[in-house]
Amino acid sequence: MVIQVILLTIAAYLVGSIPAAYLVARWRRGVDIRKHGSGNVGAANTLTVVGKRWSVFVTIFDIGKGALMVWFAQLLDFNIASQAAVGIATVIGHDWPVFLRFQGGRGVFTSLGVIAILNPWLGLIALVYPYLFFAPFRQVALGVSTAMFIIPITSALAHKPFGIDEPLTVTLAMVAIMVVMATRRLTAPRSSISKDVPLSELITYRLLFDRDIKDRKAWINHKRD
Repeated sequence: MVIQVILLTIAAYLVGSIPAAYLVARWRRGVDIRKHGSGNVGAANTLTVVGKRWSVFVTIFDIGKGALMVWFAQLLDFNIASQAAVGIATVIGHDWPVFLRFQGGRGVFTSLGVIAILNPWLGLIALVYPYLFFAPFRQVALGVSTAMFIIPITSALAHKPFGIDEPLTVTLAMVAIMVVMATRRLTAPRSSISKDVPLSELITYRLLFDRDIKDRKAWINHKRD
């Protein structure tokens, strides 16, 4: 079983590394998506750089790869901890893909796929909360940030009504996903537009809004390095 867990975890990282947004932008526009829009290798930036239809495709693909790998782990009768490890490896692959020299996306939708298979109720929170309450104000990144704070608390305190049999393991998995997401945001190289932003402000903007400056429009439209 240990060998199976190791092999599927490695496979999960490689599957997570498949950069759908990058491939779509190259195919449809002939551009490196990392140098356009927000610079993120994900569905939201695909919407900006390529268009709505292909953004939907990238969204489904990114959710699917996270969900698929955890589902495989369940089929192999892995315990919850091993399922979580496989899922987290998929998110890490998306964020630091070997195929793009470890310059990937933020793993939001891949994390959603992982969370939804580990526990559908938590997955529902991860999906509905940011898009119902924050999308109308064009602050989805802030919604995702707060959701990733709320979800571990929910799994710890409301595990019985949500049908979570191993609350400690699931909570630790949710915390790990939150840490991976925060680490990806904080370790991105500074852009020229943010070179004069104080470090404390930079950290705040990245953790809350997933950008380096306060002005969202200026962030999306500035010329990438």
